Amino acid sequence: MICLGVETSCDETALALVRDGVLLGERLASQEDLHALFGGVVPELASREHLRKGSALFPALIKETGVDPEDIGAVAVARGPGLLGSLLVGMNLAKGLALGLGTGFVGVNHLHAHLLVVGLEREIPFPSVGLLISGGHTQLYLVHSPFDFELLGRTLDDAAGEALDKAAKLVNLPYPGGKFIDFLGQGEEPDKTLFPRPLTSGSGLDFSFSGLKSAVARYVSGHPSLKLPTLPGEVLPEVPGLPRYCATINWAVADTLRIKAERALAAHPEAKALIVAGGVAANSMIRREMIGLCAASGVEAVFPSPRLCTDNAAMIAFLGEQLVRAGFVHGLDLLAIPRGRMVPLDYTRPSS
Repeated sequence: MICLGVETSCDETALALVRDGVLLGERLASQEDLHALFGGVVPELASREHLRKGSALFPALIKETGVDPEDIGAVAVARGPGLLGSLLVGMNLAKGLALGLGTGFVGVNHLHAHLLVVGLEREIPFPSVGLLISGGHTQLYLVHSPFDFELLGRTLDDAAGEALDKAAKLVNLPYPGGKFIDFLGQGEEPDKTLFPRPLTSGSGLDFSFSGLKSAVARYVSGHPSLKLPTLPGEVLPEVPGLPRYCATINWAVADTLRIKAERALAAHPEAKALIVAGGVAANSMIRREMIGLCAASGVEAVFPSPRLCTDNAAMIAFLGEQLVRAGFVHGLDLLAIPRGRMVPLDYTRPSS
């Protein structure tokens, strides 16, 4: 079966085709340059760009892959969590495609899809502990199967990616700042006493990064020399102390994630692996910390390729195909679920 995936949960417009667990092709329209002008994603602009670019991606994808539209057996869409306006554009596009193609239709949990996208590259060991880290979410799951996710811990306020992006913005690094924090901090020794590792003193698995953001803001306020010129050129100037600042904030986030993941693995010795996914999973320091943790814990460290860490439609098509094959579908009255609300397990099984 061929499944078409539609992803518009934030600022990436993407469509992809997956057949029997193999990616046939993907077309993506990035909005990074647009939102860089504002130092972050502007929801209204993101929605308009999805509306402007989304419909053109389908014929381009068909032309690229050579797939006959009549061979598409299902349409899957990211129903949430995400920016509501963006989700609604993708939802309407996917519903129109499903109606026009006469296919099955299913809504996909964007977060679950992130954790399972590695299945496009290798077999997924079940059960596994899943750590989802992105700009908007930081969550821990016990993943029993593609259809059974047990939530262990979640962010109570700001996510890991948000903390890194804020730390970058405070010193005028370009958007998206997390990748510049990671790049500039490579090879530097972090100051492991400078910034707090929030909510790690207890035994819980929830996350909180608002306190870390506040600590970083106070530090930068007291050290204005760390800031780049407001409009740096293509080559970032050398700023004394900035690389160590980047390494230090990167380590504070990475070690916080390590502590929580270690607790989750200890609480669930049945887990065969730690799956780390989401946009922040491409961070080199976080990858090193998680690989070291898994080596010490005797479990496998599993990461998607960096290109599959960021938002993409391949993950939506991959999970959507598995859901439809298992008989889980939705009607065309499906609702989008914005960030801050749980995505319900409200699949239906068509009558035989």
